[in-house]
Amino acid sequence: MGRPGSPTDGGVLRRSVLAQRGRIAATSALFIGHQAGEALVPLLIGVVLDQAITTGDAGALAFWLAVLAVDFLLLSSCYRFGARVGLLAGVRADRVLRLALAARVLDGRGGADADLPPGALVSIATADVRRTAMVNYLLPHGIAAVVGVVVAGVALLTVSLPLGLLILLGTPPVMLLVRALSGPLERRAAAQQEQAAQAAGVGTDLVRGVRVVKGLGAERAGVSRYRAVSRASLAATLHTSRAEAGYSGAVIAVNGVFLAVVALVGGGLAAAGEITAGNLVSAVGLAQFLLGPLGTLGEITASVAAGRASATRIAKVLDAPPAVTGGGAGLGAVAGRVGLTGVTGGRLAGLELTVEPGELVCVVTADPGEAMALRRFLGREADPEEGRLTLDGTPLTDIAPDALRTAVLVSPHDADLFEGTVQDNILAGGSGDVSAAVRAAQVDRMAAALPDGLATAVTERGRSLSGGQRQRVALARALHADPPVLVLHDPTTAVDAVTEAAIAAGLRDVRAGRTTIVLCSSPALLAVADRVVYVERGTVTASGEHAGLLRDHEGYRELILS
Repeated sequence: MGRPGSPTDGGVLRRSVLAQRGRIAATSALFIGHQAGEALVPLLIGVVLDQAITTGDAGALAFWLAVLAVDFLLLSSCYRFGARVGLLAGVRADRVLRLALAARVLDGRGGADADLPPGALVSIATADVRRTAMVNYLLPHGIAAVVGVVVAGVALLTVSLPLGLLILLGTPPVMLLVRALSGPLERRAAAQQEQAAQAAGVGTDLVRGVRVVKGLGAERAGVSRYRAVSRASLAATLHTSRAEAGYSGAVIAVNGVFLAVVALVGGGLAAAGEITAGNLVSAVGLAQFLLGPLGTLGEITASVAAGRASATRIAKVLDAPPAVTGGGAGLGAVAGRVGLTGVTGGRLAGLELTVEPGELVCVVTADPGEAMALRRFLGREADPEEGRLTLDGTPLTDIAPDALRTAVLVSPHDADLFEGTVQDNILAGGSGDVSAAVRAAQVDRMAAALPDGLATAVTERGRSLSGGQRQRVALARALHADPPVLVLHDPTTAVDAVTEAAIAAGLRDVRAGRTTIVLCSSPALLAVADRVVYVERGTVTASGEHAGLLRDHEGYRELILS
């Protein structure tokens, strides 16, 4: 979607409309045909009255009734096909915006979701996209409504010059007044959408962490938090609804006053004998016809106001600055040497570490924030404030994010699973035989207790599995991917000690010859590592075998045995 225009100038809305300009033009032409046909109806009725009914000419009556029937056929056909093309324009625009949002959120440079919870992103990708895309369908209605007003004005000029001038000169001020009335509604719609997104975000977070919330006994605090944001969202919605009701009433009143003036002037002309009975019927019919396009203009103005507010929220995601920049180089064969030099950022303070190709290194941190920062830097979710990280001597900042992630796979502690089967989730890491990864992660033992083994269905985010089962499936997926460098963050915290020991042995075997970095404090994993690195206060304070560190380093011993 690019970045032209600021997030507040409707750039997203303009680009969405321009991308569908062909369909919008076709829809507008068809809707204009419909509006013109509608405007002709009162004119034709007036002609029937003057030239057939008043004169008693049966032939003229049959002829003009046939003309009226053809007019109805054309106007109904124009609306039918116009609605079809217009809806297609809206659907296509909806699809383009959703794909653009998905591409931005999944961009390897990150940053799109820095300040937004998942629920807010879902709200933007659904409700906001729908409101923005609907402008592509509504815009032709607005164009046709303007043309309908012009056609009615021209028709009235043929009936009566004063009435025609009244319509043509009076409509622009009415439209400007309606547009001015929509300003407060647009501002309130933006606030309401923001509050709704926050409520959706909190709700999603609570559902995702429901087991943690229950484990901490924090159900009441969670409910209170959601109740607070929900009430704020409700208040904003009611505020917007009141504004919409006031706006609709004001538009009806403005249109009603304008049409009353038209009817009053037309009645005076008829009473003075300046127009015929048929002319009067046509004038009154055209005045009533104007209720439609003028009302449509009011409704479209409100919808476009909501669409602009939604487009602004979409633009904030699409135009969000990346979390990391640079990096365009590809990668050849990867040996797997990982180097950290003076890495500072998060909780790290000048961290120095080198992991040789094929080495299994466990990193133990005194502060969980240190492990989190290290994981983010290795996965290049963020760059350190100072220092650099290298892969085979090449700075990570020089490597294209997509190429880097094929070489360095970071599996977080809370890795998500997907809907499908257990085997489908493991195969998401790569193709081929999964048996080695399944055995190493002890998924085979777990599958034996499941109703359909590896073919057992997994619900959204793996909620149908226990915490330990989810960890084993996620670990098997990472092992099956078989990247040159694998970074695991606390992969066994939810499994029992016997299973953990078996996983540790399987991990060492299946990753033989491949670089593996494990951020953990698990004695079973530490015992099979080639080397254990102890990080304290953001820097390496000890390094060696697990048994030696237990014996010689008091801080390490207290952390592991506590």
